[in-house]
Amino acid sequence: MHSTAFNSQEPLVQAVRQGDAAAITRLLADGADANAPDGRGFTPLVLAAYEGHLEATRALLAGGADPNQSVGGGNTVLMGIAFKGHSALAQLLLDHGAELNARNAEGSTALMFAVLFGRNEFLDLLLRAGADATLRDHNGHSARDLARQKGNDYALTVLPE
Repeated sequence: MHSTAFNSQEPLVQAVRQGDAAAITRLLADGADANAPDGRGFTPLVLAAYEGHLEATRALLAGGADPNQSVGGGNTVLMGIAFKGHSALAQLLLDHGAELNARNAEGSTALMFAVLFGRNEFLDLLLRAGADATLRDHNGHSARDLARQKGNDYALTVLPE
């Protein structure tokens, strides 16, 4: 059985999945919660950004979505989209206050994810924005260490020693 809060969020979740920015704006104006997770624990912003819906992401941010809210293991939206390399979305999130050096439960950052998944354009964007490449995860690995482990030669040329 779903809670009332979940059921009231369902139209927003559906609009997000469809990338329907106009419907998102309307639903938020009618009282939908831009930060309430769906039944699997994903916020509307996580869903929109992960699917690459730029205008839907923009509508959610304009409607009060928190770019730093974390889900599963402390991953932020910026970390989540590093997997897919959505650089335009990353810039939008950063422009709306996404924490560049936020760390998840393992101490990993979006920069580390970009290195791990070979998303070098995303990596460049994060470095230009001032990401701290010297941070280490809970295993003691820096982004450069991860680049070496994954054979990401490009990252090795742009990350500091």
